[in-house]
Amino acid sequence: MGSRAYFDGVESRKYFVEPHIPTFAEFDRWHGKKVLEVGCGIGTDTISFARAGAQVTAVDLSEESLAVARRRAAVFGLADRITFYQADAERLNEVVPVQEYDLVYSFGVVHHTPCPEDAVRQMRRYMGPDSVLKIMVYHRYSWKVLRILLRYGKGAFWKLDELIARHSEAQTGCPVTYSYSRSTIRALLDGLCVRDAMVDHIFPYRIPEYKRYEYKKIWPFRWMPRPLFRVLERMWGWHLCVTAGPVGGAAPLYSQDLGVQR
Repeated sequence: MGSRAYFDGVESRKYFVEPHIPTFAEFDRWHGKKVLEVGCGIGTDTISFARAGAQVTAVDLSEESLAVARRRAAVFGLADRITFYQADAERLNEVVPVQEYDLVYSFGVVHHTPCPEDAVRQMRRYMGPDSVLKIMVYHRYSWKVLRILLRYGKGAFWKLDELIARHSEAQTGCPVTYSYSRSTIRALLDGLCVRDAMVDHIFPYRIPEYKRYEYKKIWPFRWMPRPLFRVLERMWGWHLCVTAGPVGGAAPLYSQDLGVQR
């Protein structure tokens, strides 16, 4: 752990399992721009932004994760392009100097903080009229939620929020997990213009084997043709990837489906 080979393996594995991330983040688009990443973890996307030429401010709640991310930046010779802060997403301005960023990016974080409204309110403090906000939250109307409901809740839909919180991650007992639909994420981002809301990602692998770096699919997906699997991901995926900006902002609008500016 901490070697270049280790970090290369982490990145390869992450983008193999979640190949929609580079498409959503558009790393190369932020060359020469300022990026604020809220919830950087051990820095996989952080490094991708910095490698593409962005100046990155990376924030995480965990000092242990930040120590690994700092080591990663040093290993790849990108420490001069990244500034790290330990901070709570709901109280960013207490630690991170408030300034305008071209991109505020938060992947898989907002749904795990006790008060997502406060986290979004904080992120907006770092946005100017042309800034872009990109966040990923868990999709309520997804294959995974249905599986959780049937497998662990025995159909008890009135306990769905509790069930999602308990079983949303590979480790059980996650203290906070919210899920959103396209309409409720717009409510969370009230005051911002939602330019794109893309659903993607079904994790098809068996967890015990995956932890051993073996990619064995569960039975519904074992023999499913790739094109059909992609249709299901775009309809009932677990990740709701949202691009938003200030109302009337001049930030370009990109189609995640077509891959072209529109």
